[in-house]
Amino acid sequence: MKQFVFYDGGYVELAYPGGDLPSDRGACTDVLIRGFRALSLDLQQLVHEDMLANFANYPTTWGLKAPDPNIDHRRVPNLAQFFERFGETLPVSGRAEEYQPGDIITVRPQHIALISDRRVRGRDNQIVVLQNNGFGVREDVQDIPSNVTAHFRYGL
Repeated sequence: MKQFVFYDGGYVELAYPGGDLPSDRGACTDVLIRGFRALSLDLQQLVHEDMLANFANYPTTWGLKAPDPNIDHRRVPNLAQFFERFGETLPVSGRAEEYQPGDIITVRPQHIALISDRRVRGRDNQIVVLQNNGFGVREDVQDIPSNVTAHFRYGL
């Protein structure tokens, strides 16, 4: 039986590196964090180290004076900036074939999701995304959202 993951985007003090919330908690960003950790890529450490070296390149939305390894990797704008800096930025498209398994999309206002390896047959405008949008971690079949703001490929 799959464990339900309650949506929790709040600030939590985490171990560093490799820190994580309890497995029954998380936000959309935690889906990516846990998925990439399964591939031995620690986004907490990678984002934090880049923010230490390049803090001015990251959003100032939260008024921070320095990087914070407890939360920076759990914020969609920071992850988008990291993937833009170190991943491949791809065109946003309305065609499902343009999205490959493991691709990352950001969606307005502040949401992030992974593209699944599952496909919807006969529907060129539908994708399957792994996400937590407040209803637990799910694999959702959906039309490509009209509010996709970015499309990235990283580390695969």
